[in-house]
Amino acid sequence: MTTKGTPGRVIRVDSETWSAYEEACKDMGTTRADDLRRHIHKQIAAWRRRQRADGQTTAT
Repeated sequence: MTTKGTPGRVIRVDSETWSAYEEACKDMGTTRADDLRRHIHKQIAAWRRRQRADGQTTAT
């Protein structure tokens, strides 16, 4: 189930890792979904910085 009109995505993660990740995120006061979204945004921002530093243009 998704919220706010955001499409759901499917990833493959073994059950033990997924459960441990849930506990780690709870300890950090977040959810797996929010943590994954933050990680993705961080990776995109770093990629865009590298693209600009190389003089390349990036898509939005």
